[in-house]
Amino acid sequence: MLIEQILVSTLVLTTPILLAAMGGLVNRQAGIVNIGLEAKMLAGAFVAVIVSSATQSWLLACLAAALTGAGIGWVFSLTITRARANMIVAGLGLNVLVAGAIGFILAWVFSSSGTLRQPDVVLLPHILPQAIDRLPVIGPALADLDPLTLLSWATVLALPFLLANTRAGLWIRATGNAPQVIRALGLDGPTIQDASTAFAGAFAGLAGAHLALASLGLFNEGLTAGRGFIALAAFYFGRDRPFQTAMACLLFGFLDASQIRLQTTGFPPKLIGMIPYLMVLLALIFTSIRAKRKTMI
Repeated sequence: MLIEQILVSTLVLTTPILLAAMGGLVNRQAGIVNIGLEAKMLAGAFVAVIVSSATQSWLLACLAAALTGAGIGWVFSLTITRARANMIVAGLGLNVLVAGAIGFILAWVFSSSGTLRQPDVVLLPHILPQAIDRLPVIGPALADLDPLTLLSWATVLALPFLLANTRAGLWIRATGNAPQVIRALGLDGPTIQDASTAFAGAFAGLAGAHLALASLGLFNEGLTAGRGFIALAAFYFGRDRPFQTAMACLLFGFLDASQIRLQTTGFPPKLIGMIPYLMVLLALIFTSIRAKRKTMI
């Protein structure tokens, strides 16, 4: 029973990290390190709750979250590709700006100080019949499968082909790795980077929608809890490869699920809650050491 519960929690907690990581990976291939994933996830979660309540449609809520993330991503990209802002500083500034703006809207429009509860919020549906939970071990996890989880893993399977075999994928990779080729072909590199940042924003928005609509049905200012930065660490750990990045996301999701279960066994919650973030730090150190050794060879 405990293993089944951890499997279900791992699948649910991996999805938002995986969605944000896949978007950030594409953006990274185009040459932009997207530090602002956290901001787009937060905005996506906020918009998803409002639209789901207003329309009673999870699909419209997800589309609104994706469009919001893409819009913020596009504006964020313009500050880098056109205004020549430092991408790290711009990303950190975006995170602070969006968190502040949402806090202001919560207080000014909704008279709330951190949590937004709206009536009639429609959660993400389960796409498989509930009878499937009778399967041993993996049954409960499959019964909880929602459309965004399916999309996230379908993206993992599709991205290697799309990046290696389509014209758009080759343009994105060339923009990040050989910009002189893009210029020789007469293409607009900054526009390709803007498009990739909008794509990353859309996926980060969907990640936020999953956080808000998978089970909670509400928005909280601390809802993302650093998952945008964990997604960033995941595609660094996976060396910008979709499958390896997905495995890193799965590991972080498992650690997050495990620490939640450990908190019910009497361990200090604050101490246990540090485990996923400590593992992210160790993973980045390991990746850095591995890259340094390869450079020396």
